[in-house]
Amino acid sequence: MSDKRATERLEPDAAGIARASALLDAGGLVALPTETVYGLAARADRAEAVAAVYRAKGRPDFNPLIVHVANLAVAESLAVLDDRAGLLAERFWPGPLTLVVPLPPDSSISPAVTAGLPTIALRCPAHPVMRAVMAATGLPLAAPSANLSGAVSPTTAAHVLATLDGRIDAVLDGGPCAGGIESTIVALRDTGWQLLRQGAVTLANLEPLLGAPIMVTSARIEAPGQLAQHYSPGKPVRLDARCVEIDEFLIGFGAVAGDCTLSAGGDLAEAAARLYACLHLAAASDRPRVAIAPVPQDGIGAAINDRLRRAAT
Repeated sequence: MSDKRATERLEPDAAGIARASALLDAGGLVALPTETVYGLAARADRAEAVAAVYRAKGRPDFNPLIVHVANLAVAESLAVLDDRAGLLAERFWPGPLTLVVPLPPDSSISPAVTAGLPTIALRCPAHPVMRAVMAATGLPLAAPSANLSGAVSPTTAAHVLATLDGRIDAVLDGGPCAGGIESTIVALRDTGWQLLRQGAVTLANLEPLLGAPIMVTSARIEAPGQLAQHYSPGKPVRLDARCVEIDEFLIGFGAVAGDCTLSAGGDLAEAAARLYACLHLAAASDRPRVAIAPVPQDGIGAAINDRLRRAAT
């Protein structure tokens, strides 16, 4: 396939799921909805399909991809899972938690997925459309966010097409994503565990099961979302803004009103779901700068602020 192609827009019905499955089986690229953001899916066992993901996104090849699996049994066939992994999968799968675990030497996963690392990132998504496609293909699917690398993540099919139209085979339109920010990523080590990316599954959820995390000391990129600059609207971003300057697009929260708001009522779950939609609106506005109201650090607010800091870098 050439890099420029006609991107189909598929409906989330039996015909759309069958078409998406056929494209993936053939090594194509299909953007699929998950409960977090839209993912750009390709079969994880075929090197040329994975290479097409990197090309479409303009993604650095040192940045590994998350592999989406239908259930724990599939995960166990691809990676080395200990009792901690089983406990986390039982508690949070299907759902917005990714596990970074050891990769066995006989893995069927393309080395391009893991960027040559001895670990693999696995997630079992909850979205019914994504699950229907995985059931139809029977394949583990590598699926980073369906946008150009470093840009704002997509939570609607329109967001996907804004940067990838003509670069991928299809987008399966499952409507807006309910969660709105990417999955929490946990790395399970011999000596403990590390939080590589914050998300809807919080430290308060994890520590009762795993104890306190160990510090991340390696600069090695082991999972998506670890780059210092990420989720960027392509304009300068000012954080903790309580008022707006004349050339700024203001994203509000709570009592701070704006051109759009993450949540007028100060609801952090609503703010997470609306975060990328607001950043897309800011990117499309005619104002050259973006200002964002303060968001509390409590609970999922830590994950929201992590994304905002990277967007502002």
